[in-house]
Amino acid sequence: MGEPGQEEDQDQDVTGGKKVISRTFLSLSQITALSEQNEEEVQKSLEEFLNFKHLNTSLKEAILLDYYTAGFWWAKEMDFSLIQLSGFMDLLNFLLENLSDKHMSLGDNLKELGRAMAETGETDAESSGDLNFFSIEQAKAVIDYLNISLFKHYKLYEYLFHSPREELVTSNESAIELAEPADPPFPALLEEGIPLDIYSSFITSPTATETGSKGSDQEESDQGEEPCPEAESFEVDAVAGVTAEDQKSAEYEIPNEIIGNLEADINEKLQMQEAAYTSNTEKLKSPE
Repeated sequence: MGEPGQEEDQDQDVTGGKKVISRTFLSLSQITALSEQNEEEVQKSLEEFLNFKHLNTSLKEAILLDYYTAGFWWAKEMDFSLIQLSGFMDLLNFLLENLSDKHMSLGDNLKELGRAMAETGETDAESSGDLNFFSIEQAKAVIDYLNISLFKHYKLYEYLFHSPREELVTSNESAIELAEPADPPFPALLEEGIPLDIYSSFITSPTATETGSKGSDQEESDQGEEPCPEAESFEVDAVAGVTAEDQKSAEYEIPNEIIGNLEADINEKLQMQEAAYTSNTEKLKSPE
């Protein structure tokens, strides 16, 4: 981008009959390399030439890359020569620098375009036109393209370069309180509405301390009892009198007896629970 002193020199060059566009945007070797690439490769190469490092987060870099890529690809499809491609890219950069660095209005930038396109189509080697290598038809096509690309969206480009934008960082912090795990005899969170006696009887499991104490008491009672000789002889006589048929019948009767006792116990507890729920429901239905 030009310094103030360079602007004065450029004005002097114009009045002296020299070129308006005094800066080469891309070298001829870069233009040659771009002309041999497809659209995606052109965009990647321009990204490297322009040293854009923050395309994923910078709106300005993304817009500028699209501006130059679209312009080059349009000129390539117009079958411009390498010299014409180079001059067209110089023109794109020249007009954009007028907007970004010199804060030129749309009208002033259009005047600069007219001065740069002066004497287009002239073949005289001493002519002062910057883009005299374009024919009249090509010059009209260039102006039409600039009208629909840069000049039509001039206010947006002014906003891009000259309007400060606040970087808004949106975040949301949520504090989530987790329920504490169940610690018997206190029930878990969703079971607090159950009466304690029902919860203790049907839901909660004995704690490790209770289980250990019962087991130790049973072991102590077993260890404290000394075997009685009479009892041992009685057990031997009882086993000797049991036949194979008695053992088979006992194998069927004992499980049936255990299952019957369990069913009776479960039915009794279910009846108690049903009675408790019925009582609570009647209390809720009855008016206060």
